[in-house]
Amino acid sequence: MATTKYYGTGRRKKSIARVYLVPGTGAITINKRDMDDYFGLETLKVIVRQPLVATETLDKFDVIVTVKGGGYTGQAGAIRHGISRALLQADADYRPVLKKAGYLTRDPRMKERKKYGLKAARRAPQFSKR
Repeated sequence: MATTKYYGTGRRKKSIARVYLVPGTGAITINKRDMDDYFGLETLKVIVRQPLVATETLDKFDVIVTVKGGGYTGQAGAIRHGISRALLQADADYRPVLKKAGYLTRDPRMKERKKYGLKAARRAPQFSKR
């Protein structure tokens, strides 16, 4: 029996999420753990569900995610991006809805590099007159 799998890659900051959508009941599994176990904050769970809620497919697909790198917020954003891309694979009619909501756009904001002569990206050493 061949089950259809839809794939999408999501990225945000240092996080990379590989997302598979499988027709099912709406279970979201992240790194072989339930989403409720993986994310403590309710806001992160909401971020992950946003593309499914926007396209009204919350109970049509099981979401299987492998995510690595970055922190929890970056990972949640990467998963959202990956789910959005996978939904496009499933049905191209979702594009206007996802595009309008901004879920297909890769967030370009990254950590700024540290510069020489400074303590951080912009933080200069403390100034003393004498």
